[in-house]
Amino acid sequence: MIDVWPAQDALANITAQSEGNGGGAYNVTKNLAKLGCGFPLAGVGLIGRDGDGEAILRDCEAHGIDRSGIQQTTLAPTSYTDVMTVSGTGRRTFFHQHGANALLDEAHFDLDRTTARIFYLGYLCLLKKLDLLDAGGRTRASRLLEQASGLGMTTVADLVSNESGDFSAVVNPSLPHVDYLFLNEYELARLVGGEASKLPAQLEKQAREVLKRGVRRAVIVHWPEGALCVGADGAVALQPAVRMPAKAIAGAAGAGDALSAGFLLGLHEGWPLQRCLELAVCAAAASLRHATCSLAVESQQNCLALGAELGFYSR
Repeated sequence: MIDVWPAQDALANITAQSEGNGGGAYNVTKNLAKLGCGFPLAGVGLIGRDGDGEAILRDCEAHGIDRSGIQQTTLAPTSYTDVMTVSGTGRRTFFHQHGANALLDEAHFDLDRTTARIFYLGYLCLLKKLDLLDAGGRTRASRLLEQASGLGMTTVADLVSNESGDFSAVVNPSLPHVDYLFLNEYELARLVGGEASKLPAQLEKQAREVLKRGVRRAVIVHWPEGALCVGADGAVALQPAVRMPAKAIAGAAGAGDALSAGFLLGLHEGWPLQRCLELAVCAAAASLRHATCSLAVESQQNCLALGAELGFYSR
Protein backbone atom coordinates (compact mmCIF):
# COMPACT_ATOMS: atom_id res chain seq x y z
CA MET A 1 0.00 0.00 0.00
CA ILE A 2 1.38 3.43 -0.96
CA ASP A 3 0.14 6.94 -0.23
CA VAL A 4 0.40 8.31 -3.79
CA TRP A 5 1.47 7.18 -7.24
CA PRO A 6 4.77 9.04 -7.78
CA ALA A 7 5.97 10.87 -10.85
CA GLN A 8 9.10 9.53 -12.53
CA ASP A 9 12.11 9.98 -10.21
CA ALA A 10 9.86 11.00 -7.28
CA LEU A 11 9.14 9.18 -4.02
CA ALA A 12 6.04 7.56 -2.54
CA ASN A 13 5.63 6.21 0.98
CA ILE A 14 4.85 2.56 1.64
CA THR A 15 2.15 2.61 4.32
CA ALA A 16 1.60 -1.14 4.70
CA GLN A 17 2.66 -4.39 3.10
CA SER A 18 1.49 -7.99 2.97
CA GLU A 19 2.07 -11.20 1.03
CA GLY A 20 -0.43 -13.51 -0.60
CA ASN A 21 -1.26 -15.68 -3.57
CA GLY A 22 -1.29 -14.18 -7.06
CA GLY A 23 -1.90 -15.03 -10.70
CA GLY A 24 -5.03 -16.32 -12.37
CA ALA A 25 -4.56 -20.05 -11.87
CA TYR A 26 -3.60 -19.71 -8.20
CA ASN A 27 -6.20 -17.07 -7.35
CA VAL A 28 -9.12 -18.75 -9.09
CA THR A 29 -8.39 -22.19 -7.62
CA LYS A 30 -7.92 -20.85 -4.09
CA ASN A 31 -11.00 -18.64 -4.36
CA LEU A 32 -13.11 -21.62 -5.46
CA ALA A 33 -11.96 -23.41 -2.32
CA LYS A 34 -12.83 -20.39 -0.15
CA LEU A 35 -16.23 -20.05 -1.83
CA GLY A 36 -16.93 -23.63 -0.74
CA CYS A 37 -17.35 -25.01 -4.25
CA GLY A 38 -17.64 -28.62 -3.02
CA PHE A 39 -15.89 -30.20 -6.03
CA PRO A 40 -12.26 -31.36 -6.43
CA LEU A 41 -9.63 -28.75 -7.29
CA ALA A 42 -6.20 -29.35 -8.79
CA GLY A 43 -3.38 -27.11 -9.92
CA VAL A 44 -0.82 -27.45 -12.69
CA GLY A 45 2.20 -25.17 -12.81
CA LEU A 46 5.91 -24.65 -12.44
CA ILE A 47 7.42 -23.02 -9.36
CA GLY A 48 10.91 -22.54 -8.04
CA ARG A 49 12.57 -24.83 -5.53
CA ASP A 50 12.62 -22.02 -3.00
CA GLY A 51 10.79 -20.63 -0.01
CA ASP A 52 8.03 -19.05 -2.07
CA GLY A 53 7.47 -22.31 -3.92
CA GLU A 54 7.23 -24.27 -0.70
CA ALA A 55 4.74 -21.72 0.65
CA ILE A 56 2.54 -22.28 -2.41
CA LEU A 57 2.57 -26.03 -1.91
CA ARG A 58 1.63 -25.65 1.76
CA ASP A 59 -1.16 -23.21 0.89
CA CYS A 60 -2.63 -25.57 -1.70
CA GLU A 61 -2.58 -28.41 0.82
CA ALA A 62 -4.26 -26.21 3.44
CA HIS A 63 -7.10 -25.44 1.02
CA GLY A 64 -7.62 -28.99 -0.22
CA ILE A 65 -6.12 -28.33 -3.67
CA ASP A 66 -4.41 -31.27 -5.36
CA ARG A 67 -0.83 -30.09 -5.84
CA SER A 68 0.53 -33.17 -7.62
CA GLY A 69 0.61 -31.34 -10.96
CA ILE A 70 2.68 -28.45 -9.59
CA GLN A 71 6.33 -29.10 -10.45
CA GLN A 72 9.47 -27.40 -9.14
CA THR A 73 12.65 -26.25 -10.86
CA THR A 74 16.05 -24.93 -9.81
CA LEU A 75 16.43 -23.02 -13.09
CA ALA A 76 14.34 -20.02 -12.02
CA PRO A 77 12.73 -18.59 -8.89
CA THR A 78 9.03 -18.80 -8.18
CA SER A 79 7.22 -16.10 -10.12
CA TYR A 80 6.08 -13.08 -8.14
CA THR A 81 4.49 -9.69 -8.64
CA ASP A 82 4.94 -6.51 -6.62
CA VAL A 83 1.54 -4.81 -6.52
CA MET A 84 1.52 -1.11 -5.63
CA THR A 85 -1.93 -0.04 -4.45
CA VAL A 86 -2.73 3.63 -3.79
CA SER A 87 -4.50 3.80 -0.43
CA GLY A 88 -6.92 6.55 -1.36
CA THR A 89 -8.18 5.06 -4.62
CA GLY A 90 -7.59 1.30 -4.57
CA ARG A 91 -5.91 1.61 -7.99
CA ARG A 92 -3.05 -0.84 -8.43
CA THR A 93 0.04 -1.19 -10.61
CA PHE A 94 1.96 -4.42 -11.15
CA PHE A 95 5.68 -5.14 -11.42
CA HIS A 96 6.09 -8.75 -12.53
CA GLN A 97 8.96 -11.24 -12.31
CA HIS A 98 8.20 -14.07 -14.76
CA GLY A 99 10.40 -16.53 -12.86
CA ALA A 100 9.60 -20.20 -13.37
CA ASN A 101 6.37 -19.36 -15.20
CA ALA A 102 8.51 -18.38 -18.18
CA LEU A 103 9.60 -22.03 -18.44
CA LEU A 104 6.10 -23.55 -18.18
CA ASP A 105 5.52 -25.61 -21.33
CA GLU A 106 3.22 -28.25 -22.81
CA ALA A 107 5.33 -31.05 -21.30
CA HIS A 108 4.37 -29.91 -17.78
CA PHE A 109 0.72 -30.79 -18.44
CA ASP A 110 -0.42 -34.42 -18.22
CA LEU A 111 -4.04 -33.85 -19.14
CA ASP A 112 -4.74 -37.50 -19.93
CA ARG A 113 -4.59 -38.23 -16.19
CA THR A 114 -7.20 -35.75 -15.05
CA THR A 115 -10.91 -36.29 -14.53
CA ALA A 116 -11.58 -32.54 -14.35
CA ARG A 117 -14.61 -31.09 -16.11
CA ILE A 118 -13.15 -27.59 -16.47
CA PHE A 119 -9.67 -26.63 -17.67
CA TYR A 120 -8.64 -23.06 -16.83
CA LEU A 121 -5.50 -21.50 -18.33
CA GLY A 122 -4.24 -18.12 -17.17
CA TYR A 123 -2.86 -15.81 -18.14
CA LEU A 124 -2.43 -15.71 -21.91
CA CYS A 125 0.23 -13.10 -22.80
CA LEU A 126 2.16 -13.80 -19.59
CA LEU A 127 3.39 -17.37 -20.13
CA LYS A 128 6.42 -16.98 -22.33
CA LYS A 129 6.81 -20.50 -23.76
CA LEU A 130 3.09 -21.14 -24.08
CA ASP A 131 2.71 -17.78 -25.84
CA LEU A 132 5.36 -18.56 -28.48
CA LEU A 133 4.11 -18.39 -32.07
CA ASP A 134 5.25 -21.13 -34.44
CA ALA A 135 5.71 -20.92 -38.20
CA GLY A 136 2.06 -21.86 -38.70
CA GLY A 137 0.77 -19.03 -36.52
CA ARG A 138 -0.18 -21.31 -33.62
CA THR A 139 0.86 -20.97 -29.99
CA ARG A 140 1.61 -23.77 -27.59
CA ALA A 141 -1.24 -22.48 -25.42
CA SER A 142 -3.64 -22.98 -28.32
CA ARG A 143 -2.51 -26.59 -28.73
CA LEU A 144 -2.88 -27.18 -25.00
CA LEU A 145 -6.42 -25.81 -25.02
CA GLU A 146 -7.22 -27.89 -28.10
CA GLN A 147 -5.99 -31.01 -26.30
CA ALA A 148 -8.08 -30.24 -23.21
CA SER A 149 -11.13 -29.68 -25.38
CA GLY A 150 -10.51 -32.94 -27.21
CA LEU A 151 -10.51 -34.74 -23.87
CA GLY A 152 -14.00 -33.39 -23.17
CA MET A 153 -13.14 -30.58 -20.79
CA THR A 154 -14.78 -27.17 -20.84
CA THR A 155 -11.94 -24.78 -21.62
CA VAL A 156 -11.54 -21.40 -19.96
CA ALA A 157 -8.87 -18.75 -20.57
CA ASP A 158 -8.04 -15.39 -19.06
CA LEU A 159 -5.88 -12.52 -20.26
CA VAL A 160 -3.52 -10.07 -18.59
CA SER A 161 -3.29 -6.30 -18.98
CA ASN A 162 0.22 -6.10 -20.35
CA GLU A 163 1.77 -3.86 -22.97
CA SER A 164 3.06 -6.50 -25.38
CA GLY A 165 2.93 -5.40 -28.98
CA ASP A 166 1.72 -8.79 -30.26
CA PHE A 167 -1.29 -9.06 -27.93
CA SER A 168 -3.81 -10.14 -30.60
CA ALA A 169 -1.31 -12.39 -32.37
CA VAL A 170 -0.76 -14.33 -29.14
CA VAL A 171 -4.42 -14.56 -28.13
CA ASN A 172 -6.20 -15.17 -31.45
CA PRO A 173 -4.86 -18.72 -32.10
CA SER A 174 -6.34 -19.93 -28.81
CA LEU A 175 -9.83 -18.50 -29.27
CA PRO A 176 -11.30 -21.34 -31.41
CA HIS A 177 -10.35 -23.75 -28.62
CA VAL A 178 -11.80 -21.68 -25.75
CA ASP A 179 -15.33 -22.15 -24.46
CA TYR A 180 -15.32 -19.21 -22.02
CA LEU A 181 -13.00 -16.21 -22.18
CA PHE A 182 -12.58 -13.77 -19.29
CA LEU A 183 -11.13 -10.30 -19.81
CA ASN A 184 -11.53 -6.73 -18.61
CA GLU A 185 -12.48 -3.69 -20.67
CA TYR A 186 -8.85 -2.72 -21.26
CA GLU A 187 -7.88 -6.21 -22.49
CA LEU A 188 -10.98 -6.35 -24.68
CA ALA A 189 -10.00 -3.11 -26.40
CA ARG A 190 -6.42 -4.35 -26.83
CA LEU A 191 -7.73 -7.52 -28.45
CA VAL A 192 -10.20 -6.03 -30.93
CA GLY A 193 -8.73 -2.55 -31.40
CA GLY A 194 -10.24 0.79 -30.50
CA GLU A 195 -10.79 2.61 -27.24
CA ALA A 196 -11.56 0.94 -23.93
CA SER A 197 -15.17 1.51 -22.93
CA LYS A 198 -17.34 1.00 -19.86
CA LEU A 199 -20.59 1.29 -21.80
CA PRO A 200 -22.40 -2.07 -21.92
CA ALA A 201 -23.56 -1.57 -25.52
CA GLN A 202 -20.00 -0.92 -26.71
CA LEU A 203 -18.61 -3.78 -24.63
CA GLU A 204 -21.22 -6.13 -26.11
CA LYS A 205 -20.25 -5.05 -29.62
CA GLN A 206 -16.57 -5.68 -28.89
CA ALA A 207 -17.34 -9.03 -27.25
CA ARG A 208 -19.23 -10.13 -30.35
CA GLU A 209 -16.12 -9.40 -32.39
CA VAL A 210 -14.19 -11.79 -30.13
CA LEU A 211 -16.90 -14.42 -30.60
CA LYS A 212 -16.44 -14.12 -34.35
CA ARG A 213 -12.80 -15.08 -33.84
CA GLY A 214 -13.87 -18.45 -32.50
CA VAL A 215 -14.78 -18.40 -28.78
CA ARG A 216 -17.34 -21.15 -28.62
CA ARG A 217 -19.71 -20.38 -25.76
CA ALA A 218 -19.30 -16.96 -24.16
CA VAL A 219 -17.11 -13.94 -23.56
CA ILE A 220 -17.26 -12.50 -20.03
CA VAL A 221 -16.16 -8.87 -19.70
CA HIS A 222 -15.69 -7.25 -16.30
CA TRP A 223 -15.02 -3.67 -15.33
CA PRO A 224 -15.32 -1.81 -12.01
CA GLU A 225 -19.04 -1.13 -12.39
CA GLY A 226 -20.20 -4.55 -13.57
CA ALA A 227 -19.87 -7.67 -15.67
CA LEU A 228 -21.31 -8.70 -19.01
CA CYS A 229 -21.64 -12.18 -20.48
CA VAL A 230 -22.20 -12.38 -24.25
CA GLY A 231 -22.99 -15.86 -25.50
CA ALA A 232 -22.29 -17.38 -28.89
CA ASP A 233 -25.98 -18.34 -28.96
CA GLY A 234 -26.96 -14.66 -28.75
CA ALA A 235 -27.76 -14.64 -25.03
CA VAL A 236 -26.65 -11.56 -23.11
CA ALA A 237 -26.53 -11.15 -19.33
CA LEU A 238 -25.57 -7.91 -17.58
CA GLN A 239 -24.87 -7.69 -13.85
CA PRO A 240 -23.99 -4.39 -12.16
CA ALA A 241 -21.30 -4.47 -9.49
CA VAL A 242 -21.94 -4.36 -5.76
CA ARG A 243 -22.10 -0.83 -4.31
CA MET A 244 -18.97 -1.11 -2.19
CA PRO A 245 -18.37 1.98 0.00
CA ALA A 246 -15.06 3.60 -0.88
CA LYS A 247 -13.87 3.26 2.71
CA ALA A 248 -14.36 -0.52 2.50
CA ILE A 249 -12.09 -0.96 -0.54
CA ALA A 250 -8.54 -1.90 0.46
CA GLY A 251 -7.34 -2.86 -3.02
CA ALA A 252 -8.51 -4.24 -6.34
CA ALA A 253 -5.73 -6.77 -6.93
CA GLY A 254 -7.29 -10.14 -7.70
CA ALA A 255 -10.86 -8.85 -8.00
CA GLY A 256 -11.12 -10.06 -11.59
CA ASP A 257 -9.96 -13.53 -10.56
CA ALA A 258 -12.48 -13.62 -7.71
CA LEU A 259 -15.13 -12.75 -10.28
CA SER A 260 -13.95 -15.60 -12.51
CA ALA A 261 -14.07 -18.04 -9.60
CA GLY A 262 -17.64 -17.08 -8.76
CA PHE A 263 -18.74 -17.46 -12.36
CA LEU A 264 -17.00 -20.83 -12.75
CA LEU A 265 -18.61 -22.18 -9.59
CA GLY A 266 -22.02 -21.37 -11.02
CA LEU A 267 -21.04 -22.74 -14.43
CA HIS A 268 -19.96 -26.03 -12.87
CA GLU A 269 -23.29 -26.27 -11.04
CA GLY A 270 -25.32 -25.53 -14.17
CA TRP A 271 -26.72 -22.20 -12.99
CA PRO A 272 -28.29 -19.68 -15.40
CA LEU A 273 -25.78 -17.09 -16.65
CA GLN A 274 -27.41 -14.27 -14.68
CA ARG A 275 -27.02 -16.16 -11.42
CA CYS A 276 -23.40 -17.00 -12.31
CA LEU A 277 -22.72 -13.30 -12.84
CA GLU A 278 -24.37 -12.32 -9.56
CA LEU A 279 -22.10 -14.60 -7.54
CA ALA A 280 -19.19 -13.40 -9.69
CA VAL A 281 -19.59 -9.72 -8.82
CA CYS A 282 -20.32 -10.54 -5.17
CA ALA A 283 -17.10 -12.58 -4.91
CA ALA A 284 -15.21 -9.72 -6.55
CA ALA A 285 -16.72 -7.24 -4.07
CA ALA A 286 -15.70 -9.41 -1.13
CA SER A 287 -12.12 -9.56 -2.41
CA LEU A 288 -11.89 -5.75 -2.47
CA ARG A 289 -11.91 -5.65 1.32
CA HIS A 290 -8.26 -6.69 1.57
CA ALA A 291 -5.19 -5.69 -0.43
CA THR A 292 -4.28 -9.31 -1.17
CA CYS A 293 -6.07 -11.38 -3.80
CA SER A 294 -7.98 -13.94 -1.73
CA LEU A 295 -7.83 -13.22 1.98
CA ALA A 296 -11.23 -11.47 2.08
CA VAL A 297 -13.06 -13.99 -0.14
CA GLU A 298 -15.60 -15.95 1.92
CA SER A 299 -18.23 -18.63 1.33
CA GLN A 300 -20.58 -18.16 -1.59
CA GLN A 301 -23.43 -17.59 0.89
CA ASN A 302 -21.52 -14.79 2.62
CA CYS A 303 -20.53 -13.20 -0.69
CA LEU A 304 -24.13 -13.19 -1.91
CA ALA A 305 -25.24 -11.78 1.44
CA LEU A 306 -22.74 -8.94 0.99
CA GLY A 307 -24.34 -8.07 -2.34
CA ALA A 308 -27.84 -8.23 -0.88
CA GLU A 309 -26.80 -5.98 2.00
CA LEU A 310 -25.05 -3.28 -0.05
CA GLY A 311 -27.09 -3.52 -3.24
CA PHE A 312 -25.95 -3.15 -6.82
CA TYR A 313 -25.34 -0.28 -9.20
CA SER A 314 -28.20 0.45 -11.58
CA ARG A 315 -28.15 -1.11 -15.03
